[in-house]
Amino acid sequence: MRPDDARPVLLRRSGPVLPFADPARAAGNLVAVGGDLRQERLLQAYSQGIFPWFGEGDPILWWSPDPRGVFSPGRIHVSRSLRKAGRSAVWRFSVDEAFPAVLDACAAPRAGQGGTWITADMRRAYLGLFHAGHAHSLEVWSGAMLAGGLYGVAMGGLFFGESMFSRVPDASKLALVLLARHLQHWGYGLIDTQFLTPHLESMGAEELPREEFLAQLRDLRAAPVDHRWQLTLPLSQVF
Repeated sequence: MRPDDARPVLLRRSGPVLPFADPARAAGNLVAVGGDLRQERLLQAYSQGIFPWFGEGDPILWWSPDPRGVFSPGRIHVSRSLRKAGRSAVWRFSVDEAFPAVLDACAAPRAGQGGTWITADMRRAYLGLFHAGHAHSLEVWSGAMLAGGLYGVAMGGLFFGESMFSRVPDASKLALVLLARHLQHWGYGLIDTQFLTPHLESMGAEELPREEFLAQLRDLRAAPVDHRWQLTLPLSQVF
């Protein structure tokens, strides 16, 4: 540890929301503990490249991983089979049509996981961000069934991906490709995936050193991005 490395900071639950300590100086991935999930604190956190992630019964934990998983919207990899699947008439795609349902599906227990990090408090917090226009969802439908989707937080020219789910094969991949194509069309520069997984890496995600990610965040968070959250690209340009 370098002499100037900072240990996680303990946050108060009440009082004014102040900027977090510079995550570039954090000794590890965890940068703060405690506080609350007020909308202004969440937005302050995202503006500094920090996000909450904790389990039921745990204190609120605030993270800024080093390295950071990211997508460049224009570099997402679409396999031939996924491209064919995306053009099938079986699917219908939507944006912000079923944000609460996407949130609940992402929170559902998964094989190999003992619980969920999308607690009741987290659900309320992100619903608040959605109603305020900061959080968005993308849905994949098969008939009347919500087959897959994802949600995250938009800030300037950067989209912070939070979670995704699939109830049928490839549904979350289709949602991610559709999101990336539209973000590229709208002028976004980066999709944050927080951590890099083999699944995301297979689709073109990569890792950035934290300092490089934070530098790009500073450039992108105030970038003027003029669009409405509507799906306008024909599927032939997406898949």
